Amino acid sequence: MNELRDLLDGVVADANAVFLFSPSSAEFERFADAEEPVVVVGPENAVEAESFVELPIDFTDLEGRIRFGIEGALDKELVEEGDEVVCVSGFMGGTANTVARIETTEFTPSGVYDLFVNSRAEPGVVRDVFEVAVELGKKGQKGKPVGALFVVGDAGKVMNKSRPLSYNPFEKSHVHVGDPIVNVMLKEFSRLDGAFVISDAGKIVSAYRYLEPSAEGVDIPKGLGARHMAGGAITRDTNATAIVLSESDGLVRAFKGGELVLEIDPEEY
Repeated sequence: MNELRDLLDGVVADANAVFLFSPSSAEFERFADAEEPVVVVGPENAVEAESFVELPIDFTDLEGRIRFGIEGALDKELVEEGDEVVCVSGFMGGTANTVARIETTEFTPSGVYDLFVNSRAEPGVVRDVFEVAVELGKKGQKGKPVGALFVVGDAGKVMNKSRPLSYNPFEKSHVHVGDPIVNVMLKEFSRLDGAFVISDAGKIVSAYRYLEPSAEGVDIPKGLGARHMAGGAITRDTNATAIVLSESDGLVRAFKGGELVLEIDPEEY
């Protein structure tokens, strides 16, 4: 046991900050007198921590949670590049049962934090569209896999760089993504070709849009098709974010600035 205590002491020694992931009030209180700054990371600041990074989606993998928390803390200047941080998180249903020490420069920033927080669209809108895509990826349409493309933000410019494939069922409506009834409508319309265009505030501007940006210079992973190419290209030419559900492999991917910045397996979400 002495060797184990020595190992744990080495993990936390001289750390620059402690990251607590979705701590309970009791867990947070245990660190109230810590010498190191304490940063809470979670979907909400239930413990009213002074330093807080909001998780906009439920990262099921521990690495994703830690990466997002560190990227957010760097962006908020709660820590600095090169700092050594101790991350305390729950794993496999437990609470505060995993401790990891990470240097903030040990990984290349993924762009995930930037995707949600610094996108033109509101973070909650990006999250709501992700949830629609993930649920559609899990269930498909009548048990069959389906693909879908959602373009979020900078809707005016996106409309100018696309054309209609059919009538627009949302032309005279004022419905927003996130409403349960509207989400059902989106899933139904996803059976047909074309992209959904969604405004910064979440208003559904159009369905059935054929995106017409040039694909020249857009680099997407091998094996991805026209839907992903169009999503990548439109985000290069506008300030929009593209969220794509692949019909072939069932993964949900996000593009921003012409680059792939996030990939999620709906079955593991």
